[in-house]
Amino acid sequence: MPGTSRKIIGCTVSAVLLTLTGCVGTTPTAADVDLGPGPARAGAVKKGALDGVTLTFASYGGIYQEGQETAAVKPFMAEAGAEVLSDGPTDYTKIKAQVDAKNVTWDVVDTDTLWAERQCGKLLMPLDTKIVDTSRLPEGMAGKCSVPAMSYGVVLMYDENKFGDNPPKGWADFLDTAKYPGKRAIPGIASDLSPGALEAALLADGVPPDQLFPLDVDRALKKLTSVRSSLVFWDTGARSQQLLESGEVSMAMVWSGRAYSAVKNGAHFAPQWNQFMPVSDSLTVPVGAKNPKASMALINYYLGAAQQTRLTELTSYSPVNSDAAPKLDELGSQYLTTTPERRAQALRIDNAWWAENQEQLIQKWSDWLAR
Repeated sequence: MPGTSRKIIGCTVSAVLLTLTGCVGTTPTAADVDLGPGPARAGAVKKGALDGVTLTFASYGGIYQEGQETAAVKPFMAEAGAEVLSDGPTDYTKIKAQVDAKNVTWDVVDTDTLWAERQCGKLLMPLDTKIVDTSRLPEGMAGKCSVPAMSYGVVLMYDENKFGDNPPKGWADFLDTAKYPGKRAIPGIASDLSPGALEAALLADGVPPDQLFPLDVDRALKKLTSVRSSLVFWDTGARSQQLLESGEVSMAMVWSGRAYSAVKNGAHFAPQWNQFMPVSDSLTVPVGAKNPKASMALINYYLGAAQQTRLTELTSYSPVNSDAAPKLDELGSQYLTTTPERRAQALRIDNAWWAENQEQLIQKWSDWLAR
């Protein structure tokens, strides 16, 4: 999620305590759970359906997880009757250890979407669409084993003082240092690579948007090399925001949440939404979760319009339910990425291709950064 790199961190003390005290697990069993008749409806759960059930929800911590708990987890507890423990931060090594040991203590986990795609049917179980209503999600955002937890985007930000009369129209202009001189910032995390820099480079090199995949990685790196003297690399969301606020760069490829925060703090930058790249976290259920029906019920509740509305108001991340109507200030509303207008401007990213190739690409990207 924005503000942190996707480095996986170790177990917290709370996780150890939960394991030692035996506070995880579920009673009654999944077979005893009655979620009521009729088709699933996002945001709804049968009153008291999960009395006596204990679940553990794991996410990335901080304001984001606090928002998730306030908007969805705690109301779910009150409505369904379940006790939901919170843990984190998300740790893929720990998920694998739990699944391998057949002792899964995390029931619903907020994860990276590409990792979720890669682990579908391995460490993560397919979602039960009889319980999880995906009908109000943006097209293409639900996976077989995951649904979006929220949304944001990789967006082009430009200095209005320099380019306000002739703003860049997309990623080709972003890397056109003759037409738009000055430094531009891009993510440069050696241990991580996700949609963004490679797609921008290929678009700038003349590849049509609908012919990007499979990515020609060598061509993309060659294009980036040609403008490398103009590139500034950021390794955290905080650093990307600082680059905007300090005016150290003329343009930047940044997460939309960080862009919003920078402009709110006075940075004289504006977004170019054409070809922005949508991103989301994912909600998942590990293979071997003790009460998958209850886990699916929590995910289904989380996706409700009221819950997504509240989550956006608390965190500024965009809602993934099309009926959500968050009340934000004028500036905050401009940075929502899931409105019909914004979705029409999004670049189509092949997440399945990225999931299959990401691990190999990271090594190539790390080598290029180190040159």
